[in-house]
Amino acid sequence: MSFTIEDMKTISRDKYQMEMIAGKGGWSNSISWILLIEDSMVLKDFKGKDLAVTTGLGFSTEESLLTLVKKLVTLHASGLIVNTGQYIHVIPDSVIQYCDENNFPLLTVPWSTSLYDMIKDLSTRVFLQSAVDEQISQTLIGIINEPETAELHRQDLLPYFDVDGTFQIILISTGDLDVMDTVERLRISYQMQINLENITHNGQFFYYDSCFVMVVNAVTEKELRDIVRGFVKRLNRRLPSRQVSVGAGSMVTDITNLPLAYKRARAALNLALRTGRPLLWFDEMGIYRLLGQVSDEPLLREMGEETLRPLIEYDRQHRTAYVETLRRYLENERSIQKVAQQLFTHRNTVIYRINNIKKLLDCNLESSEDRLKYLIACVIMNM
Repeated sequence: MSFTIEDMKTISRDKYQMEMIAGKGGWSNSISWILLIEDSMVLKDFKGKDLAVTTGLGFSTEESLLTLVKKLVTLHASGLIVNTGQYIHVIPDSVIQYCDENNFPLLTVPWSTSLYDMIKDLSTRVFLQSAVDEQISQTLIGIINEPETAELHRQDLLPYFDVDGTFQIILISTGDLDVMDTVERLRISYQMQINLENITHNGQFFYYDSCFVMVVNAVTEKELRDIVRGFVKRLNRRLPSRQVSVGAGSMVTDITNLPLAYKRARAALNLALRTGRPLLWFDEMGIYRLLGQVSDEPLLREMGEETLRPLIEYDRQHRTAYVETLRRYLENERSIQKVAQQLFTHRNTVIYRINNIKKLLDCNLESSEDRLKYLIACVIMNM
């Protein structure tokens, strides 16, 4: 819900005669701060999501202006406003083309516009919107923590969300967010939000309970899946030193069901973290959907460990993988060939293992009841 290029353009079209001449695909880029730049040295202060403003004093040639724009794109700036009429009269075609190709917003205001007044005005709006964002985030956290308060907050959220519409929650973690200092966590937060700009008007991004939370409103499931897949792919490329895991909850209707969406997203994230998967959708978790909702962890541990104790002890003593073999065997409806392919093992080896497993369990795994019992136990152990 942050202050975006579109918000700024709406406010400034008449007030400052602002025009957007290129990069319209970046209309939803959010703005964290506004910096006046007349020299490339100022770029060292860019942290991402900053909006640059220039009179063109230090970038009056086509080559220097294009170099500036390319650098701003690299730094994930929100956009560039050029004060035309003194040092730059016409924006070169090469610059316009580059901004369009990279969805980088390029805007102009005439020389008669007071940059001091404009920057002061827009900076104030950015600051105020940040305060509103924090309030919205705290309200959403309140609903997640105390579901019974959802109706009380409906009117508060009405100006920002379609409270009767669809909601979906995406949780993102690197596994160590809770031990980072605030500055490092904020830096990673910016890196993540940069890759989610195209849902700025339909979502809220914040940190809560050791992970980043993205609440998405009134976005189709297909659109969201495309956005999240692209997000994960780009993030793994830009943060190669960190293992990022993403858990996506089910789509729900109405703000009162937000806690359910969060609970399911948490189950997906927990399993993604345990298994090292970059992305997991709750609705595709199969039986894990049910087990992931069980809050009684001692019960789950009991159902898994006690049922499979002979195999667990055998694996520990002989460094085998009988529990994993049994899980694959049951998941693949007892197909030796499929198990052999998945474990990269000869089928005769799989047959030998299965025979040993049956002896250790004292069960031939012929009845559907026995197979279900052991499959659930294997799934629990895998969780």
